[in-house]
Amino acid sequence: MKRIRMFDFSKNRFFLLIFLFTQIGFCQDKIPSLHKKGNKTQLIVNEKPFIILGGELGNSSATSMESMEPIWEKLTDMNLNTVLTPVYWELVEKEEGKFDFSLVDDLILKARKQNLKIVFLWFGSWKNSMSSHAPEWVKLNQKKYPRIKDDKDKSHEILTPFGENNLQADLNAFQKLMAHIKAFDQKEQTVIMMQVENEIGMLPTARDYHPLANTAFKKEVPEELIKYLQKNKEKLVPEFLDIWKKNGFKTSGNWEQIFGKGLQTDEIFMAWYFAKFTNKVAKAGKDSYAIPMFVNAALNAPDKKPGEYPSAGPLPHLMDVWKAAGTAIDFLSPDFYNPEFKHWNDLFTRQGDPLFIPEHRFDASAPFKGLYAIGHYEAMGFSPFSIESVVDAKKEPLGKIYDLVKQLMPVIEANKGQGKIDGVLLDKENQVQIIQLGNYEFTFKHDYTLNWSDGAKEDTWPTSAAVIIEIGTDEFYIAGSGIVVTFKPLKNKNLNAGILKTDQGKFENETWRTIRHFNGDQTHQGRHLRISVGDYEIQKLKLYTYE
Repeated sequence: MKRIRMFDFSKNRFFLLIFLFTQIGFCQDKIPSLHKKGNKTQLIVNEKPFIILGGELGNSSATSMESMEPIWEKLTDMNLNTVLTPVYWELVEKEEGKFDFSLVDDLILKARKQNLKIVFLWFGSWKNSMSSHAPEWVKLNQKKYPRIKDDKDKSHEILTPFGENNLQADLNAFQKLMAHIKAFDQKEQTVIMMQVENEIGMLPTARDYHPLANTAFKKEVPEELIKYLQKNKEKLVPEFLDIWKKNGFKTSGNWEQIFGKGLQTDEIFMAWYFAKFTNKVAKAGKDSYAIPMFVNAALNAPDKKPGEYPSAGPLPHLMDVWKAAGTAIDFLSPDFYNPEFKHWNDLFTRQGDPLFIPEHRFDASAPFKGLYAIGHYEAMGFSPFSIESVVDAKKEPLGKIYDLVKQLMPVIEANKGQGKIDGVLLDKENQVQIIQLGNYEFTFKHDYTLNWSDGAKEDTWPTSAAVIIEIGTDEFYIAGSGIVVTFKPLKNKNLNAGILKTDQGKFENETWRTIRHFNGDQTHQGRHLRISVGDYEIQKLKLYTYE
């Protein structure tokens, strides 16, 4: 038998270093990550594009595996591929410096068994503004771990971001958590993203009046922020740019000298320090395991002033402050308990940022808004809150919508960022939406605009939605519920557009299979494509033009 000569790395340090760096790079590529495709962002999991079809658990549901036991089946019955669940600082570090990640491990193992991914929500220093999930040893030592003070010198149960001990305690716990997740889960990639803190914001005043905060407020605005403003002057969000402009675009001075006196400056100041604190926590976590990390925002209500809503969170009018300070944070996300869905998503994406909706009120409109977000904004995912609250998960519209997206996911991701995907969201107040895609103009109408539809005379119409994908010349997939679509050519207005072929079908192992060929009454004798309210379908459409 011929002997194989082994390469002696010990005598060839140069080759050894190249080998090690290659292996390190190889391992780093094998973790969840974000990649740009065209003008959109993809989440990559297990080396494949992934759309989060999620559901967020109620705040206390994942405090034990016993409380979770009846929930898992509901999640899979609704076709979720991801569960968003808190990790509670108070439970993983009950005693200072002593960590117990057994609950985290149990959640990961159970999710794997159910073929689910996890986005962990770090309930560390702040959860819905408050510090309710900080450990006892933090809460009971206010001298070491100071809290914010309002303008009347009253303390509240909110850790101040100006306390170095506060930062180091949170940072240390999060870094230990991420190191543990890497060791326990990197190979399987069950945990695909992390939310750092939760709905950060200052209450009941626009800024903190703790002595540490007051000292910082009198200091010069950090050069790091000034450089960001100068570099990005042409791209700043208009609300923030106007504040800076009104004060003469100053580039030196304290917070009031640069941004003027008032609540807007208090909020900008506070946003900078909230973002710097959160960024340091995120960076420490990424130093251990660099999977995507984001922060979420509680949206400000109309006509409310900073402090009446959670001031200084990662809101659209403060995005530039958060981006300047939050270099380790991958993106900012909206939580929706606000009906102005399109308005807020437009604001979160106006600078070209990716959209992920980690929390939406689990109401009747939620499934359709999720589909619209994935179609129109090409969002990375969607997640209603208190997902376990349903009675009969198998009957939930969310599961039916998620099933459509799950089938279409490879098609959506293959065409992402190429101007070939869009979506519509319709109700009685917004009955019609027009989309231009490929060679055609598509008019989407709510199903109830057909006067023979059941429910057309009802005072309230159910929300309906659809996604449309151009897959070839004159060829499209349209998927959703409660829509009627008509078409006309874009280039030659003298021509008519007709349906050459309409098939209802489904994807099996990423291959399209036609179930029924539609014609006659199903297409109103070739006049339209229709998916009725209560039906959830994918239709493959081929158009043509004629004189």
